[in-house]
Amino acid sequence: MVFLICLVNTLWAIDFGEDSYGSLTDYLRDIYGIDNNAGLTAFPVLNVPLGGRAEGMAGSFSAVSDDISFLEWNPAGSSLLAKTELAFFHNNWIADTKIEGAAFASRLKDFGFAAGGKWLYTPFTEYNIYGERASKGYYSEVVGVLNGSYNFLSGYYFTGISLGINIKGAFRFVPDYSDADDRENLTGSLASGSGSSQSAAMAMADIGVLTRINFLKFYNSRERNLSFALVARNLGPPAMDDPLPTVAVAGLSWKPLRPILLSFDYSFPINMVNLDLSEKPYWAMGLSTQITQFLSMHAGLLTKSGNVRITLGSAVDLQRFSLDLNYTLDLLTQFTPMNRISLGIRFNLGDQGRKAREEDAEALYIKGLSAYSRGETTEARYYWEETLKVDPRFEPASEGISLLTRSKDLIDRIDEMQSLGF
Repeated sequence: MVFLICLVNTLWAIDFGEDSYGSLTDYLRDIYGIDNNAGLTAFPVLNVPLGGRAEGMAGSFSAVSDDISFLEWNPAGSSLLAKTELAFFHNNWIADTKIEGAAFASRLKDFGFAAGGKWLYTPFTEYNIYGERASKGYYSEVVGVLNGSYNFLSGYYFTGISLGINIKGAFRFVPDYSDADDRENLTGSLASGSGSSQSAAMAMADIGVLTRINFLKFYNSRERNLSFALVARNLGPPAMDDPLPTVAVAGLSWKPLRPILLSFDYSFPINMVNLDLSEKPYWAMGLSTQITQFLSMHAGLLTKSGNVRITLGSAVDLQRFSLDLNYTLDLLTQFTPMNRISLGIRFNLGDQGRKAREEDAEALYIKGLSAYSRGETTEARYYWEETLKVDPRFEPASEGISLLTRSKDLIDRIDEMQSLGF
């Protein structure tokens, strides 16, 4: 990961030179244009990713949603999680702005649930004419999330359609500052309650849909390799007349080969106060590659009007926990090496025996097939019935039993006809 960052920095300096920032930004603005409606929404913490694999793929994660990062990108992901996870994040965002976060997610059969939160904070300092601090503290925003989702119509052949919802609460805290009417004196006397007048609390919701199928799949596995997602995030009333960063997203992810995952998200910002002031649509694409059994690399590209965000990330997956490291270059900020770094640790708390039951069901089903191939139908039926006890939705076993039943009925019918002299 460090090598990749150094390589990007070196190539940047060689190809563009020290004046590259302004010229490249101007070039991108010529392509995408300037969005005059950018920055009109409240609670910027809602636009800052916690980190993890999702940020490493530039936020193109609504259709991927296969680890705890789903909580920010698609609430439907919890009912399809492979394992229970507990995660902690640290994101070193712009200048002195930092984000801390934590999340927990699990599922019981087709019902998934999660809870999490994040805290954005940056120093808030005001000086008087004598160079003394008049106001100090932290401007901060806190978001808490409760998640629930359910996977409908799931079975052996069809993963199902997962519907999910996040209920979110957000709070903005602003320290007291000097009285604006006393600016001529600039003595630094704080106006009591000035900070609380700008503080705010809000409630909002996310709604998501997720489904997976097989398409152009060049490897053997029960996992579905093509995913579709529709998500609406940050649905809620304005905060002190400022709209929330509401956005509708359509997402797609495709895994043609076992180690390669591609994703694409197209986002439509919606200004719930005035639709004419909505930001322009934007898109993001991501790539994840499994280098070894324990190491994967991620990359992503997000484009907004006049802004391109490039991300690089890596994950080290050990038996009980995983480490995520991401580096982000945002061309709206000054380029300095490693100017945006996020760290995350995800603890694997197990899958409640789901993988073991899946393997047991497959083993019993294969034993039934073997018995059927030898003409031992009674034994085949026994194994397939045992398969359904382990996994009631193992449809090939149900089909095998149905075939045996129809065959027996046909044999009984033939015997009956022979006994009647036909």
